Formats: sequence, structure tokens, C-alpha cells
Amino acid sequence: MKTNILVIAGHDPSGGAGIHADIEAIRALGGFASTLITGLTVQNSQNVRGFRLTDVDLLRQQAATLLEDYDYQAVKIGMTGSVAIIDFIAELLQQLPGVPVVLDPVLAAEAGGSLASESLADAMLERLAPHCDVMTPNLPEAQALSGQVTVADCGGELVKRTGCATLITGTHDDTDQVTNHLFSADGEQQWNWERLPHSYHGSGCTLASSIACLRGHGESLANAVADGQAHVDRFLRNAFRPGQGQHVPDRR
Repeated sequence: MKTNILVIAGHDPSGGAGIHADIEAIRALGGFASTLITGLTVQNSQNVRGFRLTDVDLLRQQAATLLEDYDYQAVKIGMTGSVAIIDFIAELLQQLPGVPVVLDPVLAAEAGGSLASESLADAMLERLAPHCDVMTPNLPEAQALSGQVTVADCGGELVKRTGCATLITGTHDDTDQVTNHLFSADGEQQWNWERLPHSYHGSGCTLASSIACLRGHGESLANAVADGQAHVDRFLRNAFRPGQGQHVPDRR
């Protein structure tokens, strides 16, 4: 049997990010994704123009039906969109004790545009992150969540507040290399990757889902984070441009 990964995230009709990216990345790494779609977005490879969230009662019914049938080896969380949905996810995770959880704390899309109906930072940190093994913010998201500025201060603050390991990605820096930092109770690790020439739609979703799938396969957190980055680097090197905006990782 394939590894079962539960993905809780939004739908991107352009196919580059969100649920599409999650399913493709998980399948490429030998897992099987089932999904709870938190919202429908209006977006393409250039920008986000709007979104509409899923009714929480419907999500709760879907989740209960899935849990009657599937056992899960990992969970990936992407776009939440509201405090009510965060509360639902926190309740759901209590039914999955011991299952590794990866949180991609989506506040905005890579192409620009908000994917949150209200300030979600406190709710994510207080109600969701403590149930997770690792979160994967980019630096702007880490700054918004922590109230800090530097990578080190952001990582230290987030680990202290949540107990959750934090991988801060350096994709938004203006440097020759992309440096990603993992902060945890064991200290800090970092990886340097060549900065590729394009802007990419769905790279954050792809990274978080790759880590979740590898955790579901039984890899340690440190190995899953390292191997997940390597897979994403490969996907990005084979990226293509389906429209007039960002490139999309070729997740296969």
C-alpha cells in the first residue's frame, strides 16, 4: 500500500499551487493524497484576485467520513483562511495522535495577494502549531508570525512559542544562493541551494508536501527536511511556464 497523506489546503484553479501542487508532489514521492479543500481561490500564475472559504460543517463531515475509512501516516496543512477553520483543524489533529504534521503557514500567494480573511498569526501559533512537527514559512511569513525581523530571531521566537520546529526558507532574499534554516529544540541547521533564474508558483506547497510525504514514509524530521529540499530543487530545475506569469515546478 502507498503511504496515506491527508492534505488540508486551498484549491488553485491554475494548477500551480495549493491542492494541485500537494497531490503532484506526494504522488511523485510515492504517497497517496486525500484532501480537505479549505477554500476556492480566484487566481492564475500572475496573481490572486479573491477566494471563498469552505463551510466548516462540510469540512467536519468530510473529515469524519475519511477517518472512518483511512489511516494516515502524515498530514500537510496549507491555506486555512480563517480562525474557524484553524479551530476545526486543531480538533481534527487531536484524533490523529502521533501522526507527523507539516504546517505551511500560508498568508499570501507567491504571485502576490492575500489568502487570509483576517489576521491568522496568533491563531496559527496558539492553536495549530503546537500540534505540528514542523512549519515551513518563508521569511516574510516568519516575520509576520513572530513579530521579529532577522531569520535567527524569527526562528528562535517561533520555536519558543510553539515547540514546533521551523524551516524558514530564503526564497525572498536578494542573494546568489537560497539559504534555508531549520530551527528546533536541538539547535539550527542550514542548507544552501543555487538560486534559480525564475519565480515559481507553488514552490512552498511543494516543499511542505514533500516533507510530509517523506515523514509519512518514516524518515526522521531532519532527513525529511533535507531530502524534501533536494526533491524540490529537482522539480524547480525542470519547471515550465504554462501562462504569462510564474513558472510551475514539474513535480515528477
